[in-house]
Amino acid sequence: MRKNFGAKPWLYPLPVLIIATYNGDGTADAMNAAWGGLYDADKVVLCLSAGHKTTANIKEKGAFTVSFADASHVVPSDYVGIASANTEPRKLEKSGFHVTKSEFVDAPLIDELPVALECKFLKVNEDGNIIGQIVNVSIDESVLGEDEKLDLSKFRPISFEPVHNAYHVLGEKVGNAFRDGAAIK
Repeated sequence: MRKNFGAKPWLYPLPVLIIATYNGDGTADAMNAAWGGLYDADKVVLCLSAGHKTTANIKEKGAFTVSFADASHVVPSDYVGIASANTEPRKLEKSGFHVTKSEFVDAPLIDELPVALECKFLKVNEDGNIIGQIVNVSIDESVLGEDEKLDLSKFRPISFEPVHNAYHVLGEKVGNAFRDGAAIK
């Protein structure tokens, strides 16, 4: 028997996205955002409120990076989500994250997070969401497999679980996309 819970934002998995930008003075900032995803094959959508420093930075600089939090960096990834750059200008420094300027957009890459999308700001859509064009995907070699592609068992990205406000690691392979379903034919 099922139990009804009404309308809830319980979509699984919710990636833990760390959005990094440069402030007007050139210092780096980052925030944790669970509300975002692909907007097309080459675009991302971020649901960020207008009051975030990151939102203002994206509009001003025209660029941002989206890194995926991993199991090794739960504490600093959570910290940049609970501290506001509007009241704690040193939050990125306090988190322990370090940055390197992207080669492709005017935004920082977080050195400790091995997978990032480097994005150019396109627009704010009719719902107030930020739309960005993916210009490059950068992956640290430490999480590449023998095939020179991303190895989830090395990467270990985390997902936000909204029912209990928890983080869970992703990575166990349970099947083959676009192939296992063919057994039903």
